[in-house]
Amino acid sequence: MLTFKKPRTASESRKSTETEIVAKVTVDGCGKTKIKTNIGILDHMLELFAFHGHFDIDLEVKKADTNIDIHHVNEDIGIVLGKIFKKALGDRQRIRRFGFGAAPMESTFAEVILDLSGRGYFRLNTQGALKAGSQEGYSLTHLEHFLESFAHHLGANIIVDIKNLSEDLHTNLETIFKALGLALDQAAQIDARRQGIPSTKGIID
Repeated sequence: MLTFKKPRTASESRKSTETEIVAKVTVDGCGKTKIKTNIGILDHMLELFAFHGHFDIDLEVKKADTNIDIHHVNEDIGIVLGKIFKKALGDRQRIRRFGFGAAPMESTFAEVILDLSGRGYFRLNTQGALKAGSQEGYSLTHLEHFLESFAHHLGANIIVDIKNLSEDLHTNLETIFKALGLALDQAAQIDARRQGIPSTKGIID
């Protein structure tokens, strides 16, 4: 795998009346993290995402209206992460662009197909009813909001398929975040055969 001589890294901050978030990412990292979202299960899932994607991520939520609920901070974290990955990837010169990742946990498994196309789109396909409950107030609905924000601000088409849903939310989330890390790592890698931007249009925006 080829990498750029200059590290693909970026920083981003977001401050609103509801949240204040600061973050930094290195795409070509080794999976080191320092994450504090104020949502314990999301901290853990982002650590898994970074570890399996080989991304270095520092992220801190300095302020959040979690006294109301976790909706705003969950969504805003997705926005910030999408923006910093987009910034770090730049004009997407020589990247593979497409990525696929799959991860099992017991009988549950997730598959993620990803295209760094510049056009944000997200879809979660489940096999069966969403029977998993919540943990720390977090649910699969929160996951959908997070990934939708991430996809749109990264400029990526992300399709997630999860099969044999577990009644344990942690199991479902873990398979998805691991598969997402694998897929994004593959899509962001530099292709030695590629010259320029991986689009017949000559631009990804």
